[in-house]
Amino acid sequence: MLYTAEISSPLGPLTLAGDGEHLCGLWLEQQKYYMSTLPEDYQKESDLPVFRDVEEWLKKYFAGEQVSPFDLPLAPPGTPFRRKVWRRIADIPYGTTMSYRELAEELDSTPRAIGGAVGHNPISIIIPCHRVIGSDGSLVGYAGGLEAKKFLLHLEGIPLPAEEG
Repeated sequence: MLYTAEISSPLGPLTLAGDGEHLCGLWLEQQKYYMSTLPEDYQKESDLPVFRDVEEWLKKYFAGEQVSPFDLPLAPPGTPFRRKVWRRIADIPYGTTMSYRELAEELDSTPRAIGGAVGHNPISIIIPCHRVIGSDGSLVGYAGGLEAKKFLLHLEGIPLPAEEG
């Protein structure tokens, strides 16, 4: 059984999904593929310990603290390839970025395949797909929207392309 809860954030409402012990999803309100990994029979349940832990983690993150994705029990549903990409993305340090091309070379894949996995990340913000950028430094797409990506990068002190120079 999967459970969901909604919490507020500086980016607006966030929807959490979990199995009672692990976080399985975190989506921004208008995110592409919003809640796409949930079965039809999920239940709303806001008082799960894992959701309280995620909310505390997010409060710290939005306050500018460098928290680790590995501080939380994560279980994103996906193919083995996608889970491998998400695991690698979770290793990108706070305040830094990595390009799709770099990820592809490191994981012996293609930028297109990496982009597909990144775009389908079901645990936004915590698995920091906002830290993945184009090889030329451009922000390119973000399932949560480019304004949210800019907000998150700015929060981490990462210069945006328009701010450089």
